[in-house]
Amino acid sequence: MESLHRAVGFLAVAAGSLLLAVHFYSSAGPTPLIPSSALGVLLLLLSLLLAYAGVRKSRQNASLFVSLCLTVSVLWCGYGVIQILAGQGVLPGTADLRNAAVPGLVAFSLGLLLISLVGFLHKEVHLAMMASAISLACAHEIAAVYDAAFGSSAVACNYMVVCFVGGYVGLGKCLFFLSQEKIALPGTDLPKKEASNRQGPDSGTGSNDLTAFGLILNMLSASVLGCRLLGVTDDLFVGQVPWLWAGGVYQLGASIFSYRSLDALTATFLGFTSLLKFGEGYSLLILRWVPEEPSFPIPFSVAFAVLLTILAVFIAIDSLADGLYLLFYVALCIALACSPRGFLEGGPQGVAVAIFVASTLLTLLHLYNGKAEVKIPRGEGVLKALLSRLQVCKLREGNDLHTPYLGYSKYADAEVLGYACSVLASFAITVAAKPNSPLATIVLPWVVAAGGLLKLLCGSLAFSRGKTLESSAFIVYGFMWIIWGIARYGGLYGAARGFQVAVGIVSLMLFNAFLVLCTLFLSISWFIYSLSFELILISFLLDAVGATSTGYDIAVTIIFGLVSFYCFLSALVNCTFESPQLPVGRPIVRLSGFGGGSTKCLHLPARKASSVKQVAEIMKKGGVCGIPTDTVYVLAAACCQPDAVEKAYNTKHQAQDRPMSLWISSLKQLEPAKHLFSPVLWDFMDAAWPSPISLVIPRGEWVDYLGMKDSAKYVGTPQSVAIRIPDCSVTTHLIDLVGPITVTSANPTGEADTTHHNQVYAKLGDKVDAVLCDGPSPENIASTVVDCTKIGSGHIGFFRVGLVPKSQVLQILERVQRRYQPGHTNNALVMEGKEEQQTLCRAFLSNDAHVQGNSPTSYTNKAFCTDEGGAPQ
Repeated sequence: MESLHRAVGFLAVAAGSLLLAVHFYSSAGPTPLIPSSALGVLLLLLSLLLAYAGVRKSRQNASLFVSLCLTVSVLWCGYGVIQILAGQGVLPGTADLRNAAVPGLVAFSLGLLLISLVGFLHKEVHLAMMASAISLACAHEIAAVYDAAFGSSAVACNYMVVCFVGGYVGLGKCLFFLSQEKIALPGTDLPKKEASNRQGPDSGTGSNDLTAFGLILNMLSASVLGCRLLGVTDDLFVGQVPWLWAGGVYQLGASIFSYRSLDALTATFLGFTSLLKFGEGYSLLILRWVPEEPSFPIPFSVAFAVLLTILAVFIAIDSLADGLYLLFYVALCIALACSPRGFLEGGPQGVAVAIFVASTLLTLLHLYNGKAEVKIPRGEGVLKALLSRLQVCKLREGNDLHTPYLGYSKYADAEVLGYACSVLASFAITVAAKPNSPLATIVLPWVVAAGGLLKLLCGSLAFSRGKTLESSAFIVYGFMWIIWGIARYGGLYGAARGFQVAVGIVSLMLFNAFLVLCTLFLSISWFIYSLSFELILISFLLDAVGATSTGYDIAVTIIFGLVSFYCFLSALVNCTFESPQLPVGRPIVRLSGFGGGSTKCLHLPARKASSVKQVAEIMKKGGVCGIPTDTVYVLAAACCQPDAVEKAYNTKHQAQDRPMSLWISSLKQLEPAKHLFSPVLWDFMDAAWPSPISLVIPRGEWVDYLGMKDSAKYVGTPQSVAIRIPDCSVTTHLIDLVGPITVTSANPTGEADTTHHNQVYAKLGDKVDAVLCDGPSPENIASTVVDCTKIGSGHIGFFRVGLVPKSQVLQILERVQRRYQPGHTNNALVMEGKEEQQTLCRAFLSNDAHVQGNSPTSYTNKAFCTDEGGAPQ
């Protein structure tokens, strides 16, 4: 799949380059071969394909390829929309098309040049050739729009180079994939170094750094403002909006993948800069409809500057260069606060030129360090070392701060960004919109994008981390900001609000009142946060009924903004430092029992060997843990810890007629007692395992070898014991470390199977010591349970037919029996006591819904009804 994803990227670049080559070759004629609207649509489709390739590869160590795909994707997305606008008559003249296209071409020409330079340095020749050719094509197009003497042939030639190189590499990688890595064109096979990285333990965990791509997008927005200040373009107008909004959308995507890389600080910064791009685009877009110049809310700029300053300090702890870079955006916000017309004045445009230069240097630094063995220092750890010497605080180490409350998530916590968006949205609405021209006040993008879109993103990430209440609040507040922002500041209703608006706001107030009640069980800070939002809703209601008071509106927005700022600061400080920490308060109302402040069990990702080792140590010390298997989740305790076995038995209120089962990782763990097993049974176990087949075998002295002592009474019955080797590498590795384990289903007796680690926590989280998290179970069907108590006479039975069909088990037995009866084929295996067993099965199934999903062809002995962990109970 690695080769296929690269092939998609290279072929998409080649296809787009061929399209543009044809366009520029035919542009010299009287009629272009491809109309502008058609060209724009095709480029948009190819940009989506490139974005897909870049996103899929962003989960592996392929930073230059990802940067190339995503950069070209944004280039063609913005350029495609501009071509569509030109084709629809929005950009009628050549000057308009030039002013619209040049700022983006300038930024991408330089950005792709940086990618090609680093590609040549790191010997990724094909990638570097394509990046340099597209960069030269952009540069030649800039020259051509200012002087017709340059012509468009040079642009087309550069794109043809990209087409040939990309087509060759893409086809080579397709061939490499289709031949299962046996055939490769010269120079198109997977590099050995990358292949080794692909097979590493962290493959697919999102270790790629998207900071360089985010910096290129910052160059794009700075180029739009800087070109106007330097006279490269004549004016700022609607034609440049596609660059800004395409950059904002892609930067929002980069923020999401930074959360996936567990880099919450970078993700927060990318979220902030995407907001600025949306605001810049809105400022230019409304010039087409609003006759008067836009006005910018000063309180918003001041609040944004404060948030960026604090974020810069925390980013500087990890990288001094990146922290100093954020100060340029602090300067931009200060310039906006001093400029009533916002981005249309020279102050913010001058800062944008400085941001362009700083972004270029930092992009080169990140691109080079992403592949280099000897890295250029960025001041990593300088402030961290200083803080440790001063001993004024203790920094958090490791990824413990990313451990969620319920299960484990592949994303970092986004509460910092969520609270920051509340600050920005609240301070934005302290400025009243103009009654006659509400769009002229730049409030709508901050309310809709900051308070709405990014809040929805934060709510989604909170839900993935098991924070159901926080997620619900963020999502509800996000929808409220979007609806109210569009209705109130988008001019959708006039002076007469109407009864319907008031009813809608009252319904939101009631729902938020329920959230306020729920936060009593969460923390004091969340209670105050949700309660202060109720005050915001009251101000909206007063405005809807025409009884608004200016003083009240400003007061409640400032209160909510300050509360949100404290929550932002506390979340940022508490996830960075172990001490000191800002208090968020304990739950106001606490319940005894589950969820009432009890210690939460550890949640450890099963993909990490260190997690398996940690769970093994817990079990060796007498702990009970929830673990994944080849079927569903189970509770496990070490046989050598009798107290743990008894604890596991009592954890789920195990029914006496549902004993625990025994699991091993290999038959070597039973070697000391091999003489106590019949040869046929031993060979049958060896042939049947590892697999989701549980074998019920006669109880004997061999059980004493496992060290369970008195707790052995909880495993099996006085006559027999169920045992198996699971077909799951994580589980068998754990048993290798711990020794034989006892197993029971990870759910209270009588409830449904537990098929996700979140369910283990929800059902038994306050009773177990750790959960080894592996996501959803590979199968939702329990194991097949075979009665082997009379296998010596050639007879077996089936207590339950589960994942493995009966015919397959019989084939295994037949192969084993051939070893002891040469030339004889046992075609008729007698199911002992068949009629009696079926009668018991029917009687039991009518009284116990827990096994109603079992196969009707199986028969069940009530003493050995099996659970969803694959173990007879």
